[in-house]
Amino acid sequence: MRIADLTALLHLASPALPIGAFSYSQGLEAAIDAHLVVGADDAARWIESGLSNVLAQGELPFVAHQMERWHAHDAAALIEANAQFIASRESAELRRETAQMGWSLRQLCAQLEWGDAARRATLEHMTPVAQPSAFAYAASAHDVTPEAALAAYAFSWVENQTAAALKAVPLGQLAGQRIIFALRPLIEKAVTRALATTPDALNTFAPQLGILSARHESQYSRLFRS
Repeated sequence: MRIADLTALLHLASPALPIGAFSYSQGLEAAIDAHLVVGADDAARWIESGLSNVLAQGELPFVAHQMERWHAHDAAALIEANAQFIASRESAELRRETAQMGWSLRQLCAQLEWGDAARRATLEHMTPVAQPSAFAYAASAHDVTPEAALAAYAFSWVENQTAAALKAVPLGQLAGQRIIFALRPLIEKAVTRALATTPDALNTFAPQLGILSARHESQYSRLFRS
């Protein structure tokens, strides 16, 4: 991998990227409130399940397919797929999450002038824009490979989930690093699986996550917005 590609991916996967990822737990806080996650082992299992059973079957292959559409600049297919992804979010807060993060990343792409003007215009026409659609655009604009882009996306997700567990369970820093280290091989498996998933085989079926997310919307006390 070229150093330019690596630094682009590090930039996109950085927790310092100003898209607000730190303010979301994607259902983890609700799982903690429901006593499904009460310690480090539970947190590791929850994050592993999300990576293998949700991300690898839904968001990761979606990012890969959106990257293909961005390369071809198939505007109609991009906009349709983005709308379908938005519709697949099972709770109001999950929809708001992807729309807010997608909007923030789109603003960043526009202000830093990533990609060409024609594709930026298509990105601007996506309203609301899902965060994976915006990420796929940014990765395509930097001309990184789908494999590398998906690995960066998955690692960023794992890191954010772990950071949420550190705050909400709570866990110590070492426990968090153990979770990330243990999941590194599973990220590779998730990417391989995602790249082999066709558009009509995407699967977002995660009923427990949907129920917990809906409950989280009215949870009495919370640190996160999802």
